[in-house]
Amino acid sequence: MIMIIIAVVVVLILLWVISTYNKFVKLQNKVEEAFSTMDVYLKKRYDLIPNLVETIKGYTKHESETLERVISARNLAVNAQSLDEKIKSEKNFQSMLGPNLKADQHFTQLQNELQNIESEIANSRKYYNAVCVKFNNLVEMFPSNLLAGMFHKTKKPLYEIEDAAQRENVKVQF
Repeated sequence: MIMIIIAVVVVLILLWVISTYNKFVKLQNKVEEAFSTMDVYLKKRYDLIPNLVETIKGYTKHESETLERVISARNLAVNAQSLDEKIKSEKNFQSMLGPNLKADQHFTQLQNELQNIESEIANSRKYYNAVCVKFNNLVEMFPSNLLAGMFHKTKKPLYEIEDAAQRENVKVQF
């Protein structure tokens, strides 16, 4: 009878060790996946922002040149002396009014993209930190902390911004 009780206790302890070890493995994999996801969003931000800014600069330059041509055509129409000059310059001016200027839409798109990326990064940081907290709790709480020491499991660092300058909004200049 005592042997059965000892065997049951040993089996229960063994099942607890296996279960707890598997929790460590599962949470460690989640921590790595969460960090990887956050890293992907950060890379996306690093790659996308300069491309969007350059795109907006190109559209802004194009539209500035277009507006200059419209103003020039208007001035020619206003200052035309003869009837032929007035008709010709008015037709030219009328044709210049056709371009659809879209810089404001692109600025809005840039702003939306930046907001989306920052939101994705914030959400991935929250997820990473939440998974780290679960892992760290398992590392520090009794009795799982006994196994953490045996299997060399240590706390995972939370994602925290230490430099106050990094807490500032991303500055985009044109």
